[in-house]
Amino acid sequence: MKTPIISVLVFLFLSSHIFGQSPVGIWQTVDDNNGDIRSEMELYLSDDGKLEGRVHKLMREDAPITCDRCPGEKKDAPLIGMVIVWDLQKDGSKWEGGRIMDPENGKTYNCYIKLESQEKLKIRGYIGLAALGRTQYWYRK
Repeated sequence: MKTPIISVLVFLFLSSHIFGQSPVGIWQTVDDNNGDIRSEMELYLSDDGKLEGRVHKLMREDAPITCDRCPGEKKDAPLIGMVIVWDLQKDGSKWEGGRIMDPENGKTYNCYIKLESQEKLKIRGYIGLAALGRTQYWYRK
């Protein structure tokens, strides 16, 4: 009888530990083609409690320093400090309902993020259905 109770308590402890983790912090983005670190992103909570992310650092020496393909007020603005993830709201173990902009092409997508572990973050960008999108993984610095 003690074994099932202990198992449930261990499960609840581990679940609360994972669900209680925060995505706030510095994350390294990785090139999908070669695995090189491309940039560092800073995820933080805005004044209204939503999760946002801004470019913290560019790692490649040949990386553009301004967003020449971005629309509107972001066009030709410096990439470092630029908010490219916004409006994410916590929903259980995920942050959903947000937007992410790809500074390489200036396009904006729906997105959600989910902590896979304390060191690994899943970011899913999509148009329409989340099943028809692209996933990236960022790694905590």
